[in-house]
Amino acid sequence: MVDLKISRYCHIMDNKVFVDGSLRFEDRDAIGLKQFTKSIYRFLAPSYNKFFKMDEISRLGFLAAEVLLKDVDLTDYSSDEISVILSNSESTLLTDQNHQDSINDFDNFFPSPSVFVYTLPNIMIGEISIRHKFQGENTFFIVENFSADLIANHINNLFLTNKSKVFVGGLVNQSNDNYEAFVYLASDKGHLQHNALKIKSLYNNKIEY
Repeated sequence: MVDLKISRYCHIMDNKVFVDGSLRFEDRDAIGLKQFTKSIYRFLAPSYNKFFKMDEISRLGFLAAEVLLKDVDLTDYSSDEISVILSNSESTLLTDQNHQDSINDFDNFFPSPSVFVYTLPNIMIGEISIRHKFQGENTFFIVENFSADLIANHINNLFLTNKSKVFVGGLVNQSNDNYEAFVYLASDKGHLQHNALKIKSLYNNKIEY
């Protein structure tokens, strides 16, 4: 059995932020992800100006990690022992579309490098890692539906092979119609067994704290 435990999780959706199943923040008046991420940023007040240069899905992932790791002490671990493993179904589709629109506009043809860089989903992990000084493994899976089995197996394998000791895992997704972030923290100091069944349960809000 893998001696890896989940210590906390964060879920962001429907203009609400949950931590361990409890509502921590809500903005009913925010229209769309862009407004809502700005509301979360003001609530958290991380004083990180680079946030405003990110695309929307990177902002969502950045803020989910910010909420998840707030007041968490990881000083017992070296930076290369902390990994980020995320997934989604849309990759960076909306940012891709924005970049393509700038290419298609022949009257105003100025494709922006600052937009283009965010057409890689791993950039989101990069933003999280830079912010928190993580230097461990990082992987971004593109799958049609959230796969707790895929995330759990990959993280457990990294842990068992001594590649990393602490993990931020989960899902950060954005489509034309919706957005969602579900991230959790796993290490040897948690209290819930790290396996696909438990991850599915947390993702579906089936555990009450």
